[in-house]
Amino acid sequence: MSLHPVIAAVTERIIERSSDLRADYTGRMQAQVRSTPARSRLSCSNLAHVMAASGGDKSALGFGGFPNIGIVTAYNDMLSAHQPYETYPAKIRDWARACQATAQVAGGVPAMCDGVTQGQPGMELSLFSREVIALATAVAFTHDAFDAGLMLGVCDKIVPGLFIGAAAFGHLPVVFVPAGPMPSGIANAEKAKVRQRYADGLASREELLAVEAGSYHAAGTCTFYGTANSNQLLMEMMGLHIPGSAFVPPSGDLRERLTEFAVQTVARHSALGNEFLPFHQVIDARSLVNGIVGLMATGGSTNLMIHIIAMARAVGYVLTLDDLAELSAVTPLLARIYPNGSADVNQFHAAGGMAFIIRELLAAGLLHAEARSVIGEPISSYAREPSLVQGHLYWKDPPLQSGDESILRPASNPFSPQGGLCKLAGNLGQAVIKISALDESKWAVSAPARVFDSQIAMAKAHKAGDLNGDLVAVVRFQGPRANGMPELHQLMPLLANLQDKGHRVALVTDGRLSGASGKVPAAIHLSPAADEGGLIGKVRDGDLISIDARSGALHLHVSEAELASRPSSSCTESGHQTGLGREYFQLFRDHVSGTETGCSIFFGEKP
Repeated sequence: MSLHPVIAAVTERIIERSSDLRADYTGRMQAQVRSTPARSRLSCSNLAHVMAASGGDKSALGFGGFPNIGIVTAYNDMLSAHQPYETYPAKIRDWARACQATAQVAGGVPAMCDGVTQGQPGMELSLFSREVIALATAVAFTHDAFDAGLMLGVCDKIVPGLFIGAAAFGHLPVVFVPAGPMPSGIANAEKAKVRQRYADGLASREELLAVEAGSYHAAGTCTFYGTANSNQLLMEMMGLHIPGSAFVPPSGDLRERLTEFAVQTVARHSALGNEFLPFHQVIDARSLVNGIVGLMATGGSTNLMIHIIAMARAVGYVLTLDDLAELSAVTPLLARIYPNGSADVNQFHAAGGMAFIIRELLAAGLLHAEARSVIGEPISSYAREPSLVQGHLYWKDPPLQSGDESILRPASNPFSPQGGLCKLAGNLGQAVIKISALDESKWAVSAPARVFDSQIAMAKAHKAGDLNGDLVAVVRFQGPRANGMPELHQLMPLLANLQDKGHRVALVTDGRLSGASGKVPAAIHLSPAADEGGLIGKVRDGDLISIDARSGALHLHVSEAELASRPSSSCTESGHQTGLGREYFQLFRDHVSGTETGCSIFFGEKP
């Protein structure tokens, strides 16, 4: 089928507005390409340090013309999604030797877990950790001893950070290597119910911990469709994974063979052979649009709406919220994965998974079929699923029908004719709302405001019984410059309980949620933020606010004369500058850009 006209128009608009930036980026990458091993440019003293601990690889590193693969790993054994990476480097070295290459761990990057820091002060460093990861990736590759790269990372900020870091070394071939989701545990819906009961004081801490531990219980990504799994879908839609590898379980022969194939692929595509395929030639505007369409078709994480803008800028493209909204408007919702449904990612994978989604989007003309991938074939070749026959890896067509149409549907019979994201705009500014998890009866809400300067303040009001009736919770001073823009999921069980009691409720904030955004309407990433002089700083308790995802409206119903007479509020909360290392991130808070430019210290308008 021919490409959908809106997909074509948005892509062309991105290309046109970004022409100078993209030309500058590709020019810088091409200038760094060399046809000799990178380490051959090092002095003998430099090279001796590269070789010193390489054991049996010394000869190949010192005198061979073999490619040397740099591994950047986010391994730690507290973060379940990254624990499987513990054994990867040794295996990668063996697989590299088998294909006449060498491999070394170039460096590690931090990998904090938002599940651990959720609702805690440490969450205020979460978004900034993406920039730290990008910087650490640059430090790893700045040794200039590598001809290719493997990125070992899965979760929230980690994949975007690795991508941004890898972009600076786009003259090298790069493959992203996933580790897979943990086995299914206690159903996410059951976990959510207990969380709500606990928020109302109806469940004990012991009961809550038991259900949480039964849900998050083994190595691998959390099985709901949060930012971690949205990252994995995004990397595959952009052609940066080996096809079909996103949701294969961490253990087993298929995962091993896929990782081995990643090593073979990145070695084959170094500049030392005849199949040179650097990162900057794989990623272009078509790749980015394909990734966005994939996220919209599956109800992906709202965090990616921030990250992909920064990721695009790293490879020379300017994305806007309007681009994302226009793509969402023409992309049908094909998957319901918790919190957008009851199924987890393992059930999504079993129902047809990535190959099914890509095939359906291609058939509907919603993907750039000719966009490139790390295997050297167009993304259309990713409409296949991996399998093993007598230990050998091959790809086959996915089933013609979904294995479960309550989870995964064809483009001819979607859950919704539009994707998971809507843009909201009005006198309060512009924001994002995730609609894929919302009942349509909740798409529009008008109610009096209750204003808070932190999620803790709102939780206290709820505990005191002060939140009754219809309300729009306004939680402000939560932007990146104020306190690092922590996720506000502590609020979700509280608001869900009020909604379940029959009240009309919503959230408006200059902060963020994530892929775990649930059944309560939430206008997030509001810009301009309170600390930027945004109108949210003038909202008072009792002001009427309306949110309408159908029309894309977000409005504060207070006269212009009244608003002009009101001073902007100052934040009543303090203590965000010190403790748990936050004192070291004042430089980030001072220089981070706004949400519309990806909340980055590298790109976008500074304060």
